[in-house]
Amino acid sequence: MKKTMMSTYVRLLGFAKPMSRYAVPYFFYSVLHALFNTFTYTMIIPIIGTLFSEGYAFTPTYELPAIELNTECLDGVINYFYTLIFGTEFMTTRLLALLSAILIMCNVLSNAFRYLGSMTVETMRTRTLQRMRNEMFDRTMAMNVGYFSDQRKGDLMSKITSDVMVVQFCITNTLQVMFREPFLIFGYVAMMVNISWQLTLFSILYLPVVALIIGSIVKRLRHPAKKGQQHMGEMVSVMEESLSGVKAIKSYNAFSYISNKFHSINASMSNILLSMARKQQMASPMSEFLGITAISVVLVFGGSLVMKGLMTASGFVAYIAAFSQLTRPLRSFIDQFANINQGIAAGERIFSIIDAESSVQDREDAVALEEFKDKIEFNNISFSYDSSREVLHEVSFTVRKGETVALVGPSGGGKSTLSELIPRFYDPAVGEISIDGKPLSAYTQESLRAKMGIVSQDTILFNDSIRANIAMGREDATDEQIMAAAKIANAHDFIMQTEAGYDTNVGDRGMKLSGGQRQRLSIARAVLRNPEILILDEATSALDTESEKLVQEALTSLLEGRTSVVIAHRLSTIHNADRIIVIDSGRIAEQGTHSELMARNGIYAKLIEMQSLA
Repeated sequence: MKKTMMSTYVRLLGFAKPMSRYAVPYFFYSVLHALFNTFTYTMIIPIIGTLFSEGYAFTPTYELPAIELNTECLDGVINYFYTLIFGTEFMTTRLLALLSAILIMCNVLSNAFRYLGSMTVETMRTRTLQRMRNEMFDRTMAMNVGYFSDQRKGDLMSKITSDVMVVQFCITNTLQVMFREPFLIFGYVAMMVNISWQLTLFSILYLPVVALIIGSIVKRLRHPAKKGQQHMGEMVSVMEESLSGVKAIKSYNAFSYISNKFHSINASMSNILLSMARKQQMASPMSEFLGITAISVVLVFGGSLVMKGLMTASGFVAYIAAFSQLTRPLRSFIDQFANINQGIAAGERIFSIIDAESSVQDREDAVALEEFKDKIEFNNISFSYDSSREVLHEVSFTVRKGETVALVGPSGGGKSTLSELIPRFYDPAVGEISIDGKPLSAYTQESLRAKMGIVSQDTILFNDSIRANIAMGREDATDEQIMAAAKIANAHDFIMQTEAGYDTNVGDRGMKLSGGQRQRLSIARAVLRNPEILILDEATSALDTESEKLVQEALTSLLEGRTSVVIAHRLSTIHNADRIIVIDSGRIAEQGTHSELMARNGIYAKLIEMQSLA
């Protein structure tokens, strides 16, 4: 388990490459921040010593001493600047003014380097999240269509959004854990040792106790963090499904059912988050309590050292100030480890996307399909979505260039599945589909689909303008080309009647348009593509009688000279097909022209008769 956590952690850090770009400047900023921050508290010694006349001896100094973290060096630096500014004449008020100026300067420099370090981390965080989201989105969209049948869209959305936000702290806190907090801790401890090694040795005995207590709390965070992210995915899935199916929910009065389902998941996730919060929030108060307890003990022990003359009063005050500050980076160090633990849990869900492999891959030797010359062949094609029920069984037929082949038959027979195998949305389990004698896998998927135009029964429109939806995949299309395509699809007239014409936003999934209007935009998109191979899967299913007639006429002219595979339930639309193939229960039951099939008086003739009666 630890090995898995470490490998996940290392992979997450890989998104911040090159790490040196951020780690090197952050290292120097952290060192300088810790140096000036520690120096700020060290200034308490000469200030209090001067105020209460602890025998501060001024000696004119004309050269800066070698920089060391001790009282002698500090006195030398102060004497040098005093001599430089005021000369050899000593006055307490002048010294206090100088000490105050040095204190302010140290604080300004400390915070300046702290700001620069924070901006370095912020830059790393932003760029890392950008890179991570891009890779997750690209990897998700590159998956084959079958992948999305097994995944909940809401869960995928949750991984790309909320999980990534959790992971960010795992990555950015790494620099702070490595540099800023340790340097601050080291600086304070070095200052404390210099003031009194006896008191420091006594003080740090409590640190292992803090580490053991907080470590046990942090260790328990990882498992609930992972469950919390899973529940978040489920909740987003329910939200996405509910918003998509709001009409169905209201139509069937299913609001109470979907509401209870959402409330149940939300309650479970909230309970997990509260449990995590109790553990996580306990770490900081616990460490603060232990820190105050230690300070109280230090006051007693340190006071006795002052009384014995082993320590000055000003040194003791500075020591207490440094010791109280030591708990802050220590608490931050512990909190960051807790966040890293949570980030690793979310990271495992992120890598479930990044590590997913599409079942439809381009071969290493795949080439671009430059031109479709001859035919598409289906050779003994068998296919199953889940290996439990065969959708297609040993289907073989040929579509020659320029032919229009219609696939008809009862619902669920496998017609749409056949059409989805041509652009390689899926690969057949058995058999092979070839173009011009080469299997589809010999061509790159991008070049293969570039030769095809697909109009499916499920019209897909995006929340964008009508113009952008028609031009999808053809960003270089001119307004004249878009308008011409819309006219062929019988869409131009209704487009011009909308509020902004071709710039009208269609709404989420095209909900501002009727079903027939959406379908006509989908047809216009295919027309604009001007494909060599056209796949129509119930392309006119959502049109009224008048629109269907007009669009059918346009499609008839569009189909001329093209290789077309047409799936239709309305058999009146495919009378003129070069060949009609009847698919029944995943097999080819019969094939021929319309007149040949009618003469056989088989399945096709019965389907025609049933539709005529209807």
